[in-house]
Amino acid sequence: MRNTALGSKGPQVGAVGLGCMGMTHAYDPAGRDDAVSISVIHEAVDLGVTLIDTADVYGPFTNEELVGRALADGLRERVVLATKAGLTNDGGDLSTGGQLVRNGRPEHIRQAIDASLRRLGTDRVDLYQLHRIDPEVPIEETWGAMAEVVAAGKALQIGLSEVTVEEIRRAQSVHPVASVQSELSLWTRDPLAEVLPYCESEGIGFLPFSPLGRGFLTGSIATADDLPADDWRRTLPRFQADTLAANQALVAAVRAIAERRGATAAQVALAWVMAQGQYVVPIPGTKTPKYLADNAGAASVTLTAEELAQLDTLPAPSGGRY
Repeated sequence: MRNTALGSKGPQVGAVGLGCMGMTHAYDPAGRDDAVSISVIHEAVDLGVTLIDTADVYGPFTNEELVGRALADGLRERVVLATKAGLTNDGGDLSTGGQLVRNGRPEHIRQAIDASLRRLGTDRVDLYQLHRIDPEVPIEETWGAMAEVVAAGKALQIGLSEVTVEEIRRAQSVHPVASVQSELSLWTRDPLAEVLPYCESEGIGFLPFSPLGRGFLTGSIATADDLPADDWRRTLPRFQADTLAANQALVAAVRAIAERRGATAAQVALAWVMAQGQYVVPIPGTKTPKYLADNAGAASVTLTAEELAQLDTLPAPSGGRY
């Protein structure tokens, strides 16, 4: 796989990364298999998918433990390992009613990094991200604690997630922001207005999560019946019957380009995301070897200006934010 830079001062990583959340959290609980997920992470590294993204709240905690086991025995130094803090879970897996709670208190950040390192089996992470900003804590205080993590050698760089340009600027006044992680896909294009252009101008890496619209853009989800019975996505507005039907035009347009190019819908959707900026590295999630190889193959797909324009002009999806 070709490499790209995660920001002007960031490391070289594979052009497509791997989001590990679904291996232990939120999606398809009955279909999880730790052994298969570990094999997917191993295969990802072999394919050149070197940015591995997790978070302490996924599970909670089980995702970092799984990633830690997968990267043991010499694989740790072959990847750029990213995790997050700043969200806690007061009820377990989202698919079983867990609720996410923001916690940006400095003491929480200091405790969270040490716990993450233990679970991951490493003495430092390459990228430590603030999962969400806590409205009850000034960002300067939280970001100061994140900067302490770097000063202590426990993280090489620090990043933000789901933030505004003003919040990025406030964090930058304390310590450099290496990356911003936000949802971006043909399904969710909000960052294109302000956040992504600002990141590009500042040389900040941009990590789109859910770049395949939580699987919708692959064309594999036509109705809610295509989702497992206990899958968290069944609760989201965009996965209700009327909105799924209304948004099929997006999938049809992606599929049409994919058929002409001899690619898959997922590869075209990811290629569109990668085309949005120099430092954009999508992190599609999967726990399936077939889909991993499919996603990795997107790094070899370059859309033409005409194809990009066709996708750019697609109508915004129905169904609200999610």
